Amino acid sequence: MSKARSRTVVTAMALASALLLASCGSSGGSTGDGKTLKLWHYEGPDSAMGIAWNQAIAEFKKTHPGVKVEFEAKGFEQIQKTASMVLNSDDAPDVMEYNKGNSTAGLLAKQGLLTDLTPEVTKYGWDKLLSPSVTTTSRYNTQGVMGSGDWYGVPNFGEYTMVYYNKDLFAKNGVKVPTTPEEFTAALAAFKAKGITPLADAGAEYPAQQYLYQLALTKADRAWVNAYQLYQGKVDFHDAAWTYAANTFADWVAKGYLAKTASGAKAEDAGVSFISGKYPIFFSGSWWYGRFKTENKFAWGSFLWPGSKLTLGSGGNLWVVPKKAKNKQLAYDFINITMKQGIQNTLGNNGGIPVAASPTAITDPASKTLIENFNKISAADGLAFYPDWPVPGFYDDLVSAVQKLLTGSAKPDQVLDELQKAYDAGAPKS
Repeated sequence: MSKARSRTVVTAMALASALLLASCGSSGGSTGDGKTLKLWHYEGPDSAMGIAWNQAIAEFKKTHPGVKVEFEAKGFEQIQKTASMVLNSDDAPDVMEYNKGNSTAGLLAKQGLLTDLTPEVTKYGWDKLLSPSVTTTSRYNTQGVMGSGDWYGVPNFGEYTMVYYNKDLFAKNGVKVPTTPEEFTAALAAFKAKGITPLADAGAEYPAQQYLYQLALTKADRAWVNAYQLYQGKVDFHDAAWTYAANTFADWVAKGYLAKTASGAKAEDAGVSFISGKYPIFFSGSWWYGRFKTENKFAWGSFLWPGSKLTLGSGGNLWVVPKKAKNKQLAYDFINITMKQGIQNTLGNNGGIPVAASPTAITDPASKTLIENFNKISAADGLAFYPDWPVPGFYDDLVSAVQKLLTGSAKPDQVLDELQKAYDAGAPKS
């Protein structure tokens, strides 16, 4: 999800564009005039990233007087499905937000559609601002596999998944906030006994596949993650971790912890259902945090998935510069502004996870907790990336798989067979 994106919540946003007057100065790419920066991203205007990047645009205006910024707000799914086609055309933007991982940024890098940013990373010192675990998703080898090779993207935030919960619903129904796997399952059962479906979910996009992956992670370790994500070992979808995940997911559907009707829901639907107070629990990413701060009308909190040393997460989505960008220098200048401490502080105080903020500048208590948890996970090597990353097209394969688990149209073993076939077809041949 990171969605996921990395998995940012803007799937309900329609294609929109707004012209913002911004700045000028640096010369553009060889085919550009240095007078226009074409920028795409898919963050909501009220999200931490949206707020911080609007500030970055204003800063860009001050330092580049006279340059026009053509900003287009895109939907995550829209970019996910059309990036290769658009970036191979003359309509490519100068800089855009794109999902990280082998099947997304790695695939575009392998196809030659992204600019190698290694010289700019050194020039601007971006690598010095990012921890090793965060830079894993910035670099790709010639096969498009993350973790080594040249820099094709730069993240200016981090992200991870957590369990969001409605404190009011927990208190009203006398349900204990869980701290162990057993207590978590007991909480689900307690809500269902009260006639409440406990888990907000969406099967047509994330987060259903993220539930599945997180269940597998509770039985996994770093070697398992590296085999799956980095091809450093054999991947068996009928191993203990995946088998537990698929069986537990199907069991939760059968018990009513996950609604069968969620099979046709999108991520936005799941998030809004939690915001409305319909569901007491929502497992998803930190990209929702700022929005929940703004829109939730009830007391809420979050905790890491009980009993798991691993969780979905990584450095945030990447700023990438398409190979066909017309004003690359302007793109580099804009990326650099988003890495500056002032922008990073804004991101951190609005529910985001900055990579280069001043610790003393983060004054919001909830934001401090969010950032501290990320740093804790990152330091413990607990970021396990996202389930759709390993191979191109696997996001859609996972959507299909979890929909079948939600509707009961296939048994767990059949779903795991399906995932094994898709994974093996897309993974690099040794």
